Amino acid sequence: MQIKSNLDSTLLHKIGLTSGAFGLSMLLWVFVVSENEYTMVIDLPIEARNLSVQKAHKEEVPSYASVKIRGEGRDLFKTYVLKPFTNFKLVLDLEGISKDYEFILNEYFEKFPQKVVFPLNYNISFVEVIHPNRIKISLDEFKSKKVPVLSNITIITMPGYTLVGNLKLEPEFIKIAGPEEELALINHLETVKDTLNGLNSIIELDTRIKSLGNLINYSNETVKIKLNIQQISERIIVDIPVEILDVPTKIRVFPSPQTVSLTVIGGAQRIARLKPKEIKIRINFQDWIIDKQFYEPSVTIPSDLIEWRDLSPRNLEVAVAREVQ
Repeated sequence: MQIKSNLDSTLLHKIGLTSGAFGLSMLLWVFVVSENEYTMVIDLPIEARNLSVQKAHKEEVPSYASVKIRGEGRDLFKTYVLKPFTNFKLVLDLEGISKDYEFILNEYFEKFPQKVVFPLNYNISFVEVIHPNRIKISLDEFKSKKVPVLSNITIITMPGYTLVGNLKLEPEFIKIAGPEEELALINHLETVKDTLNGLNSIIELDTRIKSLGNLINYSNETVKIKLNIQQISERIIVDIPVEILDVPTKIRVFPSPQTVSLTVIGGAQRIARLKPKEIKIRINFQDWIIDKQFYEPSVTIPSDLIEWRDLSPRNLEVAVAREVQ
């Protein structure tokens, strides 16, 4: 084991010396060639400016172009290393363009060399654009509108807990802006797809809007999610009034009993404040038959409850009488 350790140590030492020698040779090479002139191809960002406030891009403008530049070795090396941190760019001036226009890049930058922007103190020169050769600008009318936001989030609570009500988003509507033709196809926005697991309390969190591309601008790029998570419980609700629907004129209907009770299941805080009148116990008079004495009512509970059971009594007697003239 000791022999292997010594071999490993010797091998790593040799690799370190080799790497150091290679790095030193590279530095020496840069120093030697820095007095000579060379060409190099780099990617420069494209900036399309002076777009009319009444117009919007129908198609995305390329973000970068491959450009050949010329300079001494030291300047090219400096450009390569520092380019991400300095103001290199190609400028396309959109002033006066109202619909469609095609820039033939090398012709354009030959005519307007000031549109090739290099930082000061960089002794390099522009040679040509390698790719793309052309950039087509397509414009449309700039429009805006408000659209609803839909949730794309799956909610999974801990066992014994439930989501009370619906997931709420704030804001519910977001203003979008962009090319008229593109906006006409957008009826709503969605949140990014996500799953929230193991929830057992009321929570609020931010989530992003799913992007529809760089042509669309948003008044908000995030929305707040509100979830009312409560422990599941049950409660007996008494004195729930019975309603008779579609009673003809001059007819009086008397359910017996006039109130019922049942058990509701839902979030503990929600059912604690539940009122009997929020539950609908109904019999439709259109179902009344003269020889039939008992009727089973329909039951409707608020949508933010889980379920109901144990209606008492389940069947109600219905008495019918005509009004006295």
